[in-house]
Amino acid sequence: MLAAPGAGGLQPRHFLVKVAYAGAQLEGSMQDVTERHQANYALVFLADHDPLTGALNRRGIGKLMEQTVGGLAGESARRVIAYLDLDRFKLLNDLFGHHVGDEVLKQVCRRVEAGLRPTDRVCRIGGDEFVILFGAIPIELATQISQTIIDEIDRRPYQIDRRAFHVRASLGLIEAPAGLGTEEAISAADSACREAKLNGNGKVVAYRRDAPMFVERARELSLMERFNGELPLAGLFLEMQPIMSMKTPYEALDFEVLLRMRGPDGTVIPPSKTIAAAEANGTISALDKWVMETTLEWIDRNRDKLTHTYFVSVNVSGASLNDEHFVTEIDELFHRYRHVVPLLCIEITEGVALHDLNNTRRLVDRVQRLGARVALDDFGAGYTSFPYLRDLPADAIKIDGGFIKSINELSANAAIVEAVVGLARNLGMQSIAEWVEDATTLEILQAMNVDYVQGFAISRPQPSEVILAASSAADFITDPAILALIGPRIITPAQDEHSPQSLH
Repeated sequence: MLAAPGAGGLQPRHFLVKVAYAGAQLEGSMQDVTERHQANYALVFLADHDPLTGALNRRGIGKLMEQTVGGLAGESARRVIAYLDLDRFKLLNDLFGHHVGDEVLKQVCRRVEAGLRPTDRVCRIGGDEFVILFGAIPIELATQISQTIIDEIDRRPYQIDRRAFHVRASLGLIEAPAGLGTEEAISAADSACREAKLNGNGKVVAYRRDAPMFVERARELSLMERFNGELPLAGLFLEMQPIMSMKTPYEALDFEVLLRMRGPDGTVIPPSKTIAAAEANGTISALDKWVMETTLEWIDRNRDKLTHTYFVSVNVSGASLNDEHFVTEIDELFHRYRHVVPLLCIEITEGVALHDLNNTRRLVDRVQRLGARVALDDFGAGYTSFPYLRDLPADAIKIDGGFIKSINELSANAAIVEAVVGLARNLGMQSIAEWVEDATTLEILQAMNVDYVQGFAISRPQPSEVILAASSAADFITDPAILALIGPRIITPAQDEHSPQSLH
């Protein structure tokens, strides 16, 4: 590289020198490759930098964060990351054009960089969104620097041509725990920024490494790691929640099987988190198979004690429905327990069922040929397609609990539930209302002629041994108002001659 005169003084020039033996002599050549070198440098630069502001782009900040973590250990592996978002920037773009917006972004970036230390880097990851990676700094000092930057962005107007624009920004920052990935760290800082934007007071929001969101994430990671082993895992167990027939409440003991899991400290982990961990880990199909096999084995072992049970509901996830290996294993399982399969009612979430109707129909046909029943769960929660519902031979519709829970407060919910009950009846299906929590709700559903109800008003989920000791779903009711609604238990000599209503 040599220096040559240029418009701004001496400019570097790059030359490619080649030397070769030619007999007893050395012959050489020199080629000016300055333009090629500059072009390559520009390509390398643009791969990791934003072409408008010159700041790092998402790829660049990702590489820098990975390099930073790679060179740190222990306490120093925690990084402080900020997320900055301009307020109402889209409106400025729409009103005055992108050329004005671009100039504002460049000026904002210069103000941010002016407020940072040499070890800090700024990155533009979106239209008006920036990430700042602080180098080796306590979160208290990073918060002070960030607040100074926010104040500076807001303090002076941005002069563009003959116009002066006022811009405000929101900023959130986090003290990222060790092991937090780049995208997760940016997402967490974004959450802090959104909180700052909601506050609207121009103050920075900071999350320390012991913030609830990071504690919760650590729990989720720990739970996911537990699913790395073979099933059954320690802590997995099943509970059953009674489903009461409105026509024969004292004559049937039907219920839904619910998955539960205890943590290392003995507390029960919320089911939604257990399912989410299995889905994220890719083991949800294995978990569904374990639930199904454990349920069938339990029914088979206790069949002589379940004389008043006419159906047992088991939920199957959408991921398992689309897993051919799972479907094959379940088919083999059903053949092994074919004598108790007719007691099963497979619950399929409505949105999943209608999303892949052909695959769902094949599974439904296979299940029903073996004598089991099928219910559409959470009906109404998604975008219900009535033509699909007409073509899907389900045996029951389980109305989404969101409609049931506020049925007494929202007339629209009551109208929707009544319409679904009528729809189920006209299609030859049974209706099941979940999340029934009080006598008022039960009375409304009773007037609508709902076939089955499930919820805390009837019973909370029960251990399997408690279910075996009961003779009907109504045995669990303790609220006098609900008992008054369903009426007293009447025992007649002819009672055994009448089978309770079933999903058949």
